[in-house]
Amino acid sequence: MNWMVRWAGDFPVFVNEASGAHFTDVDGHSYVDFCLGDTGAMTGHSPKVAVDAIGERARRGITLMLPTEDSAWVGEELTRRFGVPYWQFTLTATDANRFVIRLARHITDRPKILVYNGCYHGTVDETIASLSGGSVVARDGNVGPPVDPSETTRVVEFNDVPALEEALSHGDVACVLAEPAMTNIGIILPDDGYHAALREATTRAGALLVIDETHTLCAGPGGYTKAYGLRPDIVTVGKAIGSGVPAGAYGVSEEVAGRIGSSTYLDNADVGGVGGTLAGNALSLAATRATLESVLTAEAFERMIALGERFEAGVIEVINRQEAPWHAIRLGCRVEYRFQPEAPRNGTEANVSEAQTDLDALMHLYALNRDILLTPFHNMALMCPETSEEDVDRHTRVFAEAVEELFI
Repeated sequence: MNWMVRWAGDFPVFVNEASGAHFTDVDGHSYVDFCLGDTGAMTGHSPKVAVDAIGERARRGITLMLPTEDSAWVGEELTRRFGVPYWQFTLTATDANRFVIRLARHITDRPKILVYNGCYHGTVDETIASLSGGSVVARDGNVGPPVDPSETTRVVEFNDVPALEEALSHGDVACVLAEPAMTNIGIILPDDGYHAALREATTRAGALLVIDETHTLCAGPGGYTKAYGLRPDIVTVGKAIGSGVPAGAYGVSEEVAGRIGSSTYLDNADVGGVGGTLAGNALSLAATRATLESVLTAEAFERMIALGERFEAGVIEVINRQEAPWHAIRLGCRVEYRFQPEAPRNGTEANVSEAQTDLDALMHLYALNRDILLTPFHNMALMCPETSEEDVDRHTRVFAEAVEELFI
């Protein structure tokens, strides 16, 4: 995993086993896990109902290049949660994003996509781009970009409606691919009215609106889309929906499904660059059904979000008590604290200073040495159905101790 080169400290923790909201390393130390596989284990580690479904399905066949009845159930459930009626399955959200970009370019006959500065949508070539002096460039560290990103991508800052409208005015954008709230550069919430403006601008420009719910599923059982009444043309999702088994999906509106169907040549549909032999395999769909049916339920989210509120309140109380120039921000059951006074509104504002980076590493290691794992780089915490109030309060105590030492 390439991201491990940025691990805070000299070596990572090697895991022996994990269950629920905790894991044990090879030296026998037990940890509270607020990282949860950077969302991949938002269900908690190895929930019993999913493990049972995975084991039963594995005994009856793992991959067949044929559907099982679970695919129909999952499609109907995703429709109920996210509102778009037609679904296709993948192995990752990266695949889902890659496929919908191809489909969007196909049905609009437009060459470009639009993303936000600082975004993250997996390893999709078109999205590994950023802004420099107002120009689209390859993001620092982009390995072997196949073409100059300015040929495929327009990039704007999140929450900047005029910039969005100007970028769409060229008439060459097939789709806007957006997290409804940015998460990978830190949590960046949309301004009031931004999503209404985004929906209006894309409709007016003839561009499709794709909402990537891979991380923002933390907002509720139907992600940010359901929680805030968004009306996307396409939804993508992944990571958490399979309880740790690789799974992803994308769903499209009635109108988009019709456009895809009317422009698909069935004789060669299987070589068009969309889909995969293992996509929708029996094991992934069994895991996804168990997850949606019994793990990431509305009742579970109600409890997880309440724990997120408790985590946020504890951090803010410590920050205020020490009058530290920091802030905490929450999205559903996901919480982050940042070592800067104001919450950022876009990717540029979220770019961390050296002091921010040093404090991130320090706080990550301080917590880790006291048996708490936070998401590396920007100390983000995620609640799962098995997280307890004691887990949250334990973090609050450790955070308070760290801050007191820093301000001595």
